[in-house]
Amino acid sequence: MEKFLKVTNAPITGQIISLNGVKALATATATVTIDYVDGTTTTVTTAAQVAHDVYSAILDAIEEALVTSWTRPMYSIALPKAVTSIENT
Repeated sequence: MEKFLKVTNAPITGQIISLNGVKALATATATVTIDYVDGTTTTVTTAAQVAHDVYSAILDAIEEALVTSWTRPMYSIALPKAVTSIENT
């Protein structure tokens, strides 16, 4: 079952974050990183003073998305603070 978070207020409207194979979620000064078992990372960049709020919102959304039906692979969220970029590497 594949799941994705659709960030409705991302700089590129409707940018998605994969929830498939998430290994770790962490926050630093101005970023939230999502590490995957295949070695890739998604980095969400925001203002330093709100990084923890964004981290909490993503963590809560992951938990909520994973309990939804398999027929709903996309779970839409609006992050509580401004996000400047979402990069998958």
